[in-house]
Amino acid sequence: MIRIKSPLLRWLVIGLAISISVGVVALSVWLIRLDKEVRTRYAGVKWVLPAQVYASPLELYPGAPITVPELRRELDRLGYRLSDELTGPGTYQIGPEELRVDVRGFAFWDGAQKEQRVAFRGDAKGLTAVRMMGSDQSIDLMRLDPMLIGSIYPSHSAEDRVLVKLDEVPPLLPQTLIQVEDKAFEDHFGVSIKGILRAAITNAFRSGGRKQGGSTITQQLIKNLFLSNEQSYTRKIREALMAILLERHVSKHDILEAYLNEVWLGQDGKRAIHGFGLASQFYFNKPLNELRPAEVALLVGIAKGPTVYNPRKYVERVTERRDLVLRLMEEGGLIRADEREAEALSPLGVLNGKAGGVERYPAFIDLVRRQIKGLYREEDLGSEGLRIFTTLDPRAQERLEARIVADLPDLEKNRQLKAGTLQAAGVVTSVEGGEVLAVVGDRNVRYPGFNRALDSQRPIGSLAKPFVYLAALAEPSRYNLYSLIADEPIELKMPNGSRWAPKNYDHKLHGAVPLYTALAKSYNLPTVKVGLDLGVDRVHDLIEAAGLQGPPRLPSMFLGAINASPLDVAQIYSTLAASGYLTPLLAIREVMTKDGQPLSRYSFQLKQTLPEGPVYLTNWAMQKVIEFGTGRWAVSVLPAGQRYAGKTGTTDDARDSWFAGFGGDRVAVIWVGRDDNKPVGLDGAAGALRIWGRLMRDLDARGLDLVAPSSVVEAAIDPQTGLLADEGCAGVISVPFMSGAVPTDYAPCANAGQSGPLDWLKDIFR
Repeated sequence: MIRIKSPLLRWLVIGLAISISVGVVALSVWLIRLDKEVRTRYAGVKWVLPAQVYASPLELYPGAPITVPELRRELDRLGYRLSDELTGPGTYQIGPEELRVDVRGFAFWDGAQKEQRVAFRGDAKGLTAVRMMGSDQSIDLMRLDPMLIGSIYPSHSAEDRVLVKLDEVPPLLPQTLIQVEDKAFEDHFGVSIKGILRAAITNAFRSGGRKQGGSTITQQLIKNLFLSNEQSYTRKIREALMAILLERHVSKHDILEAYLNEVWLGQDGKRAIHGFGLASQFYFNKPLNELRPAEVALLVGIAKGPTVYNPRKYVERVTERRDLVLRLMEEGGLIRADEREAEALSPLGVLNGKAGGVERYPAFIDLVRRQIKGLYREEDLGSEGLRIFTTLDPRAQERLEARIVADLPDLEKNRQLKAGTLQAAGVVTSVEGGEVLAVVGDRNVRYPGFNRALDSQRPIGSLAKPFVYLAALAEPSRYNLYSLIADEPIELKMPNGSRWAPKNYDHKLHGAVPLYTALAKSYNLPTVKVGLDLGVDRVHDLIEAAGLQGPPRLPSMFLGAINASPLDVAQIYSTLAASGYLTPLLAIREVMTKDGQPLSRYSFQLKQTLPEGPVYLTNWAMQKVIEFGTGRWAVSVLPAGQRYAGKTGTTDDARDSWFAGFGGDRVAVIWVGRDDNKPVGLDGAAGALRIWGRLMRDLDARGLDLVAPSSVVEAAIDPQTGLLADEGCAGVISVPFMSGAVPTDYAPCANAGQSGPLDWLKDIFR
């Protein structure tokens, strides 16, 4: 035993021993608290799981109106890969007479569909046969897996991820991650002493550039979950200690799985891409289990620094990084040398722009957010991983986008407007079911800003006129389609003392015109005359019954002094297209939990709010808009022999150009104008109609085949008088009437005064 003779030295030793003891106790207490913090915080980790939004799945069956080339385009859109042979889900093969597809399995709202290999045959009209490969068994109906089109995440966090389980990802991914990021992962206790020393030595001899790190996967997970990106020794020490403590309580399996779901792998605007599950969709538009070795190498390479290794910005740099990872994969025995060489020759294969991410259809996703708001708590929507199945039809959406992108520059050029002057919005819905199929809210179709389709409240102009004439036709004792309406000047004194004297768009008077012609030609004065005769309240109530709330109770309403959005217009025209049955337009079909349990079933609500017979007569007249009225340009682009109904709309000084119309299965509304509300020099026919006509053609919209309800009958009419036609009348037309309201008088045609052998029969039937 050593005796310390000096009293001063003795007290120094005692003080040092006490200090060390106190330090050890304090460190122990701190470590105990840190250990508790690690356990508590890790156990309380709640992954931010935004609601995933899916498009409507493509349904395939014998007779489906989709050609084999169109089906190929749909497969490409979903990330299926053309191959010489079917190598697994997500591949397709072109045979001599058929298209063969290894269809992915998917858990739909009404049951799971297993992976299956299916052969398709078709002709110019659509699919002729759908059969299970390996047998002659025909498939009556099947669906492709729906496209992931968006996410809804909480306002306080823009993290997005698709959770994956370690046991379900391809083994090559975690193996490569360990080989590149942390070779000693299975052996260390949270930190790697060799890694720290190697990084220290390497950095000591590196004069500049990026420093090599010595962090293990566990340390990286700790930093991502609990710590900031502060570069300090204090944070690094805390990170190392927390990693050691975490490994005392959590298995390597769970740590690796957590890392796969947490690591940041890129940015999509404000949205942060977390985890390999979502990154695979974002960059390659395919699930993890379909990635090639080069694609796995790319994602693992990005993990080193998504900003530095952004494959959409730095192709050469990222290619070098990917090839380095491929070499490490070969060195680790994960792939063969010939595989590495072949994979290194392949392009990055990253989708351009945001095609692989959500917000690819921002205007539609905006509508989904609004419709679901209030039905669920925001925290559930943003963090519980709900699966929202929508009504979006990707083909309809992309055709609407293509038309707006292609046609607006032409309209600007024709009117000698500066490029970028015009804006546009559009909505496409189904006639049956009231499903919203497509929405565009900006000429820049990917722009997630102001959504004109939902928020732009603009006067609708002559789009209101069909409801004025609907109100008239609902009183068959006073009006029918051939009622002659005086086109003459009108002047009204308004409640504020001003005088309102509307004019026709062409500033002409046309004498007495049949009601249906007044609508087809969009004459203002006859419309106002009819509206005043019926009363403002009657027209107001019919517009509300069609689905638009709050139109002003003023005579100017007859000519469209009603502010509405394109979606609002789509609602009221959908009610007309559905024979007077109001179905609130819905963008949501089903909502399910992340475990596949139905949370809410959306079924359309059908209610007849407009009288069926008068609606039929109104739609008949709206067909004339396209046949010979203000919408006649559309005949030049629509399929020959097909009928459609619609209406042009133009506001004062041509500030807004509208067209709304429908066929047998599709309703489409187009608006064109300027955000500053200046005149555009385009009426409805010269602007919006041009987009609408080509759109309906591109959609292969079915023609309108009106079926008269029992309350409507047809009668032969003399076009000169609107009276029943006699044998001698020229140009006889067939006109529908409400039953009991058919004219009883015959027209005084050329042979009216001549007797014939059958005159006595004519007298009887009169």
